[in-house]
Amino acid sequence: MCRTGQQPDPHGSDDEKTSNAAFAALLEDSAEELYESAPCGYLSTLMDGTIVKINSTLLGWLGLEPEAVVGRMRFTDLLTVGGKLYHETHFAPLLRMQGEIGGIALEIKQADGARMQALVSSVVKHGSTGEPVLIRTSVFDARDRRAYEEELLRARKVAEEAREQAEADRARLQDALAVLQQSLLPDSLPSVPGVETAAHYRTASPDRLGGDFYDLFPIDGKRFGFFLGDVCGKGPQAAAVTSLTRYTLRAAALHDPDPVSALSTLNKVLHERYTDGDPRYCTVVFGILTPDPAAGQVTVRLASGGHPPALVLRADGTADFLPTPGGLLVGILPSAPFTAATAVLGPCDTLLLYTDGLTEARTGEDRTTLYGDKALRDFTADHAGKPPHAVMQALTGLLDHFGDGLDDDCALLAFGVTAPAPRTDTPA
Repeated sequence: MCRTGQQPDPHGSDDEKTSNAAFAALLEDSAEELYESAPCGYLSTLMDGTIVKINSTLLGWLGLEPEAVVGRMRFTDLLTVGGKLYHETHFAPLLRMQGEIGGIALEIKQADGARMQALVSSVVKHGSTGEPVLIRTSVFDARDRRAYEEELLRARKVAEEAREQAEADRARLQDALAVLQQSLLPDSLPSVPGVETAAHYRTASPDRLGGDFYDLFPIDGKRFGFFLGDVCGKGPQAAAVTSLTRYTLRAAALHDPDPVSALSTLNKVLHERYTDGDPRYCTVVFGILTPDPAAGQVTVRLASGGHPPALVLRADGTADFLPTPGGLLVGILPSAPFTAATAVLGPCDTLLLYTDGLTEARTGEDRTTLYGDKALRDFTADHAGKPPHAVMQALTGLLDHFGDGLDDDCALLAFGVTAPAPRTDTPA
């Protein structure tokens, strides 16, 4: 059973009606205020561009009064010459074709002659029968954005100039390092009777000065000295040790060409020179070549100071290491024992010296496996019996194959007895 009483008025009380009317009026005022004081400019034009409405924000940017604009000016009158040209050739045709266009950069002229960068968007309003009757346009102040873009461009230009300067500096540094590196190596190898020679130097990085070195030089009319080694470290300090090592070994060989004596002299010089503060040392193989062209052979006597053993590649297709036991790092102790070894090379035999950049190259898909001594011996065995230049060509191809797995510099030096010339005489 329902209770009787006063039923609610579906249309609201008089107070509610008054409140709703006041709120509606407030909304209307707020909308007009939003239009006039919006953070962007608004204007409406007829299809011929005549301005029929414009808000206070845009008038303030232009420095104009509404009576000087509404009904008296067209939208293109607000643009600079360049902006007007772009409007006529691009903006207006696209607007007619698409019915709207947005975010176009145009330049607006102000009453005081200044120019204002703006982003302009327009949309065509159509009448009840579908015909275009009005163009509504919004204008955003792009001066801060343009300033930001110009600052960004300047920053990019500065960064690009800095990058180009850094690249130029790096190129000059690499050129200087290359010249200095070359000064630590012989310009060319001297001619040795009955012996073919080949050498190769591969730097792991053009930005670092390496410590590998080699040399071949005449001692007297019958003998030739040679050495190949690796100084600890990189950079100018290593280069200084390399230079000292080269000149010491050359001088020692002229005084006493015995390999053990030459290494002992170098050991004493390095230890005395670098005994305090910053010890420096190297690994090195030093030897003497005594060619005998009449016999078609060359005798090699060498000693090693902590260096990987030389490889002897025989004409019969075999390759093996030439043991030099007992050699210590040169310069690390006041005195160090060195032991000499002797090998005789016959026709098509080759002696190969190398630094550990070759055997310590990283291989495999994950670049974690060292190439190693056995792999080198097997590789060179496949080229045994070939002349030194062919062996060297194969080894440089191997270094190319290592790619970024080559972490250290590599020096290679090879000697081989030339093959006897074929006989041209015929039996009587």
